Amino acid sequence: MADCNHDCGSCSANCSERQENPGIQKAPMNQFSDVKKVIGVVSGKGGVGKSSVTSMLAVAAARQGKKVAILDADITGPSIPKAFGITEKAMGNGEMIMPVETMLGIKVMSINLLLENDTDPVVWRGPVVGGVVEQFWSDVCWGDIDVMFVDMPPGTGDVALTVYQSLPVDGIIIVTSPQELVSMIVEKAVKMADLMDVPVLGIVENMSYFKCPHCEEEHKIFGESHIDEIAARYGIMSVNKLPMDSAVASACDKGAVETLPCAEMAQMVGYLEDLLQA
Repeated sequence: MADCNHDCGSCSANCSERQENPGIQKAPMNQFSDVKKVIGVVSGKGGVGKSSVTSMLAVAAARQGKKVAILDADITGPSIPKAFGITEKAMGNGEMIMPVETMLGIKVMSINLLLENDTDPVVWRGPVVGGVVEQFWSDVCWGDIDVMFVDMPPGTGDVALTVYQSLPVDGIIIVTSPQELVSMIVEKAVKMADLMDVPVLGIVENMSYFKCPHCEEEHKIFGESHIDEIAARYGIMSVNKLPMDSAVASACDKGAVETLPCAEMAQMVGYLEDLLQA
């Protein structure tokens, strides 16, 4: 390319001169941690229920006997502690930070577990936020973990790039909603994952429909879904469609996500396990 600066680490173009390994080093894992699988949960835009899906995936995996962790990489909009009803703060000993455990034993690290007040804003520039994400991986004593879910901020910006480049991500799950505009944004997330050589393990379409509690008829509030077409186009085999459910919203608001059945997510966890072991 004529305007190439030969810094492949800062470029997403898939040109013929691109180096497969431009010198980017993965962040070191904490010496007292053994995380076997890392799955990113991403969305092209906010407001589609990414954090609630992350929480339910973790709950479903924990109920299947797995040792589970959540790294909340949504630094400027952390909501994982709220969903689990976590009010205590993370503790450290000067050398490492200890994550907070939920009732089911899910280990959680989030910026809100370090702030004095949950409502304090995080007004940091991209490189600082990315550095915090790396610290959550390297400085937190995660212990023995079968699967870690990384709740990533929406979009394809600095933090997403940091996670892809710094953490050993085995694959991602994309969370979306049925609107056609969102479908276009989903393709951006799929293409970014492809550029970073990270497989898309599945798609969760949240708020896919509303089931009437009286007649059980399904109503597509946001119109017809196009997610199956997108999944087929990119060879994504697992598509999960979740209904609009006030019980889910209420449980997350009350910090009681671990009381939800999470049946749909249990099926996806089983699929992910087979796929990652293949």
